[in-house]
Amino acid sequence: MPATTFLDTPQGRRIAYHKTDGQGPCVVFLGGLKSDMEGTKAVHLEAWAKAQGRAFLRFDYSGHGESSGTFEEGCIGDWAEDTVEALTHLTSGPLIVVGSSMGGWQALLLARRVPERIAGMVTIAAAPDFTEDSYWANFTDAQKADLDRKGAVELASDYMEPYVITKRMIEDGRRNLVLRDRLDLPFPVRCLQGTADSAVSTETALRLLDHADGPDMRLILVKGADHRFSDPACLTLIEAAIADVIEAGQ
Repeated sequence: MPATTFLDTPQGRRIAYHKTDGQGPCVVFLGGLKSDMEGTKAVHLEAWAKAQGRAFLRFDYSGHGESSGTFEEGCIGDWAEDTVEALTHLTSGPLIVVGSSMGGWQALLLARRVPERIAGMVTIAAAPDFTEDSYWANFTDAQKADLDRKGAVELASDYMEPYVITKRMIEDGRRNLVLRDRLDLPFPVRCLQGTADSAVSTETALRLLDHADGPDMRLILVKGADHRFSDPACLTLIEAAIADVIEAGQ
């Protein structure tokens, strides 16, 4: 396996990445909260892109995987900065952005920042605005008091150790909400969502579909698929969705 390469950003963070050269548009994978670029979907799609002779980029946000920092130090805005820096310095030309869970939120933030660079988008269990609509909305009064007094609360996870959610993450999330104001997606978009997802509801996927404005946006529901969305059938669906937006954007 090729060695990990690092990008030093103007914000003082060191971003770990793997880049595959090939024809464009470059496919960029944006991972989920506390996920990393060694996850099943990221590695599978890299192999798929190599077989296609297509450019591909996967990377770790700061506080994730091999990148610098700790998870507790970060927030949505920091990871959005990491994404912009990675794409600015490591890619050129049009992009196909593939965002999984929190990476779906990052993909939507990117669409606001540099819509002219995005040729197509695929989201997988996209979780826009989750810090407000999932975390904050479901905090008890005691948790909200702890957040204010201690600066953080711990939330249980079905997939790994508890998440430490900081007051900074909640406050920063409010500055990066995408489902409250106009959201233009002027390129082909395919949203994939499992009906057995316990982390992101089907209602969230429908809300995004209803809220966003775009000429070619589709939601594909997969009965029984969970939040990982990484069994062989789901991985094949992701491949097909990427190929679809590439063709639609030509």
